[in-house]
Amino acid sequence: MEKLGKTIKIVGIFFLLFGFVQTTNAQFLKKLGKRAEKAAERAVERRVDKETTEKTDQVLDSILEPGSKGNGQGGNPIPQSTEPNTSGSSSGGGTSDGNSGMGQTAEKSITVYSKFDFVPGDKIMFFDDFANDFIGDFPSKWNTNAGGEIITMGDSPQKWLELKSGYNIYYVPDVPKLPEEYTIEFDIGAVGLDRQTSSTAQLRVTLSDDDKFKEGTNYAYAEIPFCQYAAIGVTVENRINGKREIRSTVKADLRDEILDMPHVSIAANKQRFRLWINEVKYLDVPRLLPAGAVLHTVKFHMNNFKDGKEKVFITNLKVAEGGVDLRRKLISEGKISTNAILFESGSANLKPQSMGVIRQISQVLQQEASMKLKIVGHTDADGNDASNMELSKKRADAVKNALVSVYNVSSDRLMTEGKGETEPVGDNGTADGKAQNRRVEFIKQ
Repeated sequence: MEKLGKTIKIVGIFFLLFGFVQTTNAQFLKKLGKRAEKAAERAVERRVDKETTEKTDQVLDSILEPGSKGNGQGGNPIPQSTEPNTSGSSSGGGTSDGNSGMGQTAEKSITVYSKFDFVPGDKIMFFDDFANDFIGDFPSKWNTNAGGEIITMGDSPQKWLELKSGYNIYYVPDVPKLPEEYTIEFDIGAVGLDRQTSSTAQLRVTLSDDDKFKEGTNYAYAEIPFCQYAAIGVTVENRINGKREIRSTVKADLRDEILDMPHVSIAANKQRFRLWINEVKYLDVPRLLPAGAVLHTVKFHMNNFKDGKEKVFITNLKVAEGGVDLRRKLISEGKISTNAILFESGSANLKPQSMGVIRQISQVLQQEASMKLKIVGHTDADGNDASNMELSKKRADAVKNALVSVYNVSSDRLMTEGKGETEPVGDNGTADGKAQNRRVEFIKQ
């Protein structure tokens, strides 16, 4: 009787746990994609079994794969866009890194970025948001030795390149030969990650002297971790003339960030290599890169992801020459123009990544107490002339407001003007040209 009683208790506990799994699973699937549930999602994943993972995969497949027939539970797949991205057509110049449309995300306060010191290059060499590519195609301005396709997320027009994981699989954008000083920026998206995601699941960004599908004799790379069950740091490694000189892993917990479409920024200044994820600088290695412009190619490589389940995407890749200190240029020349101040598409809402440049402007004004500046906004040619003129003025005003509210610059030292699309510096018929035209000027008065 005692053994029978224990058996009944065990059976009861089993059914209780099974009921908990079913309830939790339903709640998890209902809330999938909401940023506010990211932390809870990981906790749930630690309690549920294979059934939860399988159902989650079905939902993800219905979202991510064009032509999906549904999730197997009677639900409808989220519609896929089959047209080129036209979000800029009414935006009056969009943004050089667009709206990342995966899930619901709360905008970070720009004050969080008030000490962010990344400054993008001011001469755009390459920009691709895949606006001119069709869903399901491999992007026209990239090369690979494997495969990949353009996808959209839900009803957002933002396009993403889905990468494939595998040994010696590389994705190589058609970036012109890299100079000694340049910056690289892009957005990451990821779905299907859980506590079973490998600790070696990483996205590698490589700078190489090989322009095809090998590491090269000279290279340097940073590896961004995607593991969710433990905090895996950011790894950096190099080879100079075939000899490894540096390999190290910096402690970092990126589990929440990697689920929330992080923005990655890289600055290469001769031999120095720096990497930021959102507003935090994780790497700053003074002599990682070989002397001279030896590493002329950018490559992306995924490793140790579960095929078909763990999906990684990138978009808004921008490579720009420069990234030098704008403060000295403003003081010596009295004028600078920058594409590094970014706005949400079709609006005057500053993106937090813009604070690197705005911070430098505030430092100039602090040092030069008598200096006054005119802030001039410019857009590309998308949209009508009147709307672009109005938007460019609002964007100039937004920069002024950030200088006043975040860095305590006196408002009477700043004036603003909008010039819309009237003074292009690039071809509005190309993505690169549009990105060049979306700019802000600071002119000493």
